[in-house]
Amino acid sequence: MSTKRERKVAFRARMVEYLESYKAILVINVDNVGSSQLQQVRIALRGKAVILMGKNTMMRAVIREQIEKAPQYAPILDALNGNVGFCFTNENLTEVRDLIVENKVPAGARTGAFAPKDVWVPRGPTGLDPGSTQFFQALNIATKISRGSIEIVTDVHLIKIKERISSSAVALLAKLNIKPFFYGIKCVQVYEAGCLYDVKVLDLTEADMMNKFWTGVNMVAAVSLAIGYPTLASLPHSFANAFKQLVAVAVETNYDFPEAQPFKDYLADPSAFAAAAPAAGAATDAAAAPEPEPEEEDEEDEDMGFSLFD
Repeated sequence: MSTKRERKVAFRARMVEYLESYKAILVINVDNVGSSQLQQVRIALRGKAVILMGKNTMMRAVIREQIEKAPQYAPILDALNGNVGFCFTNENLTEVRDLIVENKVPAGARTGAFAPKDVWVPRGPTGLDPGSTQFFQALNIATKISRGSIEIVTDVHLIKIKERISSSAVALLAKLNIKPFFYGIKCVQVYEAGCLYDVKVLDLTEADMMNKFWTGVNMVAAVSLAIGYPTLASLPHSFANAFKQLVAVAVETNYDFPEAQPFKDYLADPSAFAAAAPAAGAATDAAAAPEPEPEEEDEEDEDMGFSLFD
């Protein structure tokens, strides 16, 4: 076999081994990531996860072969778009994701690339000599000469997020020695137990999951009540509504049953319930309020037993 053929066979065997040995896969994007940076991430993941990079066509071929044996691998095919790779692990997915994304390096702007964030050039001295004034004028950047160097008058929004970076912006950032971006491996999707989902799911807390669960329960209960189909979610509401109807019937027909008696008593004499609550509150306030202290008489106000007008 040729050397190229041997590499393909070895890659296929390694990928099949990883698919069978690990229960979860983090789909990673490696745009603008160098080999040395990727090696640093591999070192940080030793003993916890392994990273596999290869051509998408080759990885698709391996996945299709595995789908014939285990159909649950089918969703992985949807993730093989762009410059991506796989991180196989049996450890906690959140911890592995954090180890991957924390390794970032500063990098300068590249002509024609899409900006991952907005870039502002701050106002102030640039350290450039006045000979570069025309360069700033071509970019419509207001400047002035201060102490023999060019000074930018106001903050400049040089690059907008998700827009292509122009060559002039790259040249200006290079002159100012500004590296505005931090590039690193990005985790974009997660494959686990036959499901492919967005990596943002890993940031959900237990409270978030419970809130989403109860939102779903409320929606199921609302639909069940609307169409008259009983479910476990709608039964408590159905019982409550039925009890209200029974109380209404008991009030109108003078039919008594223990649970309806408090409602009938209230309708018979609402003032008794209204008087009971303030009386109880007043008693509590009276018990809690301290007795007023006697006021001391001012000796200067006493007439000492005589009057000046007598």
